[in-house]
Amino acid sequence: VQLVESGGGLVQPGGSLRLSCAASGFVFSRYAMSWYRRPPGKERELVARISGSGGLTSYAESVKGRSTISRDNPKNTVFLQMNSLKPEDTAVYYCGARWFYDLGIPDYWGQGTQVTVSS
Repeated sequence: VQLVESGGGLVQPGGSLRLSCAASGFVFSRYAMSWYRRPPGKERELVARISGSGGLTSYAESVKGRSTISRDNPKNTVFLQMNSLKPEDTAVYYCGARWFYDLGIPDYWGQGTQVTVSS
């Protein structure tokens, strides 16, 4: 199993980023996918999740209205589009895969990608 995030980087406040997570080694469409983040000095937090079919999504209040999670099952990839970025969005972002679409800890994790929002 492999989850590889990409798309992080340095962006100015108000800017946008699109994170991608390429999955392999499991039946991607059967797994709910999620994005977590760990801000500097803080605990990991759930940002967004999406069901295997893509029909169900949910977001943390801190990103609701500014972020969109989506997936491309034929390409085994999940995305997180983030707009109107704020300095407090600075974190390492991780994607996770879980058999169930619930709030449990993912079964598989990526290595993370750094997002820094700063002027």
